[in-house]
Amino acid sequence: MSAVFITGAQSGTGYGIAELFAKNGWDVFITSRTGAKAEASAARLAEQYGVFARGYECNIGSEQQIVDIFKDIDATGRFVKTVVLNAANMGFDPKDPAAGQDFWTVPVEDFRCVFETNLVWNFTIVRQAALRMREKGGGAVVFLSSNTAYRAIPNRAAYSASKGGINALVRALAVDLGPFGIRCNVVLPGTIKTERWVQMGSKQIVNGRLTPIGDISDFEDIANAVWFFGTELSKNITGTELICDGGMTCQLYPRVLNDLIRAERGE
Repeated sequence: MSAVFITGAQSGTGYGIAELFAKNGWDVFITSRTGAKAEASAARLAEQYGVFARGYECNIGSEQQIVDIFKDIDATGRFVKTVVLNAANMGFDPKDPAAGQDFWTVPVEDFRCVFETNLVWNFTIVRQAALRMREKGGGAVVFLSSNTAYRAIPNRAAYSASKGGINALVRALAVDLGPFGIRCNVVLPGTIKTERWVQMGSKQIVNGRLTPIGDISDFEDIANAVWFFGTELSKNITGTELICDGGMTCQLYPRVLNDLIRAERGE
């Protein structure tokens, strides 16, 4: 049986991705830093959509834990045909997401941890999945990057650089894994309507006022993009990027800037 493996999928964007695959009959394996949360979310997916679903605790820095997880999946008789790397270190102070990481004061350990999570940890997961895909004749790897890989925002140097690294890693993996029928692509979201974004309230940096189409992404938008890359809809596409940000990246500056300048002039 074919299945999808999605990191950081106990809630939010990751859960939205898992839900779309489950709706379409895929068995689902999800991870969280907290095992109980992953298990609860998996049980909810199984009950609602009638698929096999299992949740795992997954922490950065433990390659053996990744090995053990995939061995457990093997024991179920299921094959992870698509792996989705959604979990990420966002590179900001959890007490104040709007603050990011201050260049002058951020501990080097915190800076390094962003890369450990977003690049090294994801690499270990891809390798375990790809070992199985190579035996089965192929599969799909989908990374979640960010439009900040190309358009930097204040106090997020580690995050932006790590996401740029993901884009480069995807191209490299597409070349290395392509001969084995393994496709590697990346979705670049902009701001998403997460619970954290809602809680930021007046501290929100980006909202629909800044995008050409007047809205930012919801979970379904990102899930649809991942679905495209993770299924046979994109069977001849590898090493490429799909930006899903309401047009934020394509503009030189947001239209609202003109309005603000006119207001300052009293026009």
